[in-house]
Amino acid sequence: MTVESNDAPMIEVEDLTKMYAGRPAISNLYFEVKRGEIVGFLGPNGAGKSTTMRILAGYLTATSGTARVAGHDLSDASIEVRRRVGYMPENNPLPEDMRVREYLKFRARLKGLNRVSSRNRANDVIEQFELGEMSGRMIGNLSKGFRQRVGLADALVHEPDLLILDEPMIGLDPHHIMSVREVIKKLATNHTVLISSHILPEMEVTCSWLLMFCRGQIVATGTQDDLQKLIGGKTRVIVELAAAEEDLRKVFDEMGEVTHYYISMAAGDFRRCVLTIRDGVDLRLPLADLAHKRDWNIRELTEARPTLEDIFVQITTPVDEEEPLV
Repeated sequence: MTVESNDAPMIEVEDLTKMYAGRPAISNLYFEVKRGEIVGFLGPNGAGKSTTMRILAGYLTATSGTARVAGHDLSDASIEVRRRVGYMPENNPLPEDMRVREYLKFRARLKGLNRVSSRNRANDVIEQFELGEMSGRMIGNLSKGFRQRVGLADALVHEPDLLILDEPMIGLDPHHIMSVREVIKKLATNHTVLISSHILPEMEVTCSWLLMFCRGQIVATGTQDDLQKLIGGKTRVIVELAAAEEDLRKVFDEMGEVTHYYISMAAGDFRRCVLTIRDGVDLRLPLADLAHKRDWNIRELTEARPTLEDIFVQITTPVDEEEPLV
């Protein structure tokens, strides 16, 4: 039996593969997740995110390969792993004929808590997810947003080491999305969190590490800065200048730092120029100096770093479909 260490990774995945009808849903995955991290799974639909999460939660068995959670191998210690994992699936199945507090106490008992602890933990998560006014209502009568919060409360009720959330923001309004984001960040103090979401701006501000899936494989891992380097040379500067297009093209053609540019008409005599710059170069001051020397009025000068959405599209788009970020 593997001895758990606080220095050991929370998740270790080696050569993990899952086949459906002879086709791989995921293929030869390798990755580790440290304790206390908030890790985001990104990828288009059908990329393998949910399959990987279900395997790690103990709800699916892998076809081959190994996966360990808190030092325990899922192939021979799945019950021990389930005690340490809180899982909220994408579709969030909930019984419609149970009341919220009743359901959360019931789930806590199923997860091994005694009668007193289950009651206390149900009260804690009801307060944590602002479910007090709904605690006596039937789940079937709740809005989608409140049902989503009940699912989150269920995943947390037994205080797991690892929290796995598959699309937890679905159905939440902006206020509750912000609330869930703050809860997840606080959880990272004592828990490890895996989260998948198509709300990329939320992943951008919530996750400390990202895994990008495409066609059943992990195609990129790292922080947002790490992923940004993979699409190198995509930093952009947007500048609006009152100058002739011919003059602008001549200047930009002579700038070795500019790898690509696009010029379009703007209001009045201005032209909007989107410049793609070599990685690590900041052209804003040189452009401001140039405008001053040429006596060109300048109306806008901003740097536009690639967003997580830009990176996601660039990395997961097939080469023959790829278009430049301009």
